[in-house]
Amino acid sequence: MRTNIIPAQITTVEDKIAGNLNLTQIAILMTPVFLGTGVYCFFPPSMHFSIYKVIVVAFVLIVALLLSLRIKGKVVVNWLGMLFKFNLRPKFYIFNKNDLCQRELYLPTIIKPDKNTVLVKEVKETSTFISKDLLRIKKYLKNPKYALNLTPKKRGGFYVVLNENKL
Repeated sequence: MRTNIIPAQITTVEDKIAGNLNLTQIAILMTPVFLGTGVYCFFPPSMHFSIYKVIVVAFVLIVALLLSLRIKGKVVVNWLGMLFKFNLRPKFYIFNKNDLCQRELYLPTIIKPDKNTVLVKEVKETSTFISKDLLRIKKYLKNPKYALNLTPKKRGGFYVVLNENKL
């Protein structure tokens, strides 16, 4: 009775199409056929035998045979692809977690008080206004000459500033 060993990880097993050749090797070995046909048909003298056509087709055939060889279980084309990827990537990596590239910045607008600024009161999260303070602020808020600015603190809370608009 014939038994076959099934590998534990199927993704690492290559599909063999003809003998020991996989699809990549067959495609590489078919390129000299199509390229040779194109050279024979389109290069002058068209559709006639010429020595330089044989040399071009032989060169393409040798390159295709070398690229379809296996070295350590991998096709030479795969080795060349890995080599090119390795040589094209950057050689130095500088990691900076404070890099601003591809980040959205939310910068607060800082308003510097001038001589016409009225500082109302520093508001804490737990503090409440007294009704006398609210009446004083209400007078400024209804007046269009003043603008209310709320600036967040680093550790919570707000700076409340009333600025006089210059009209």
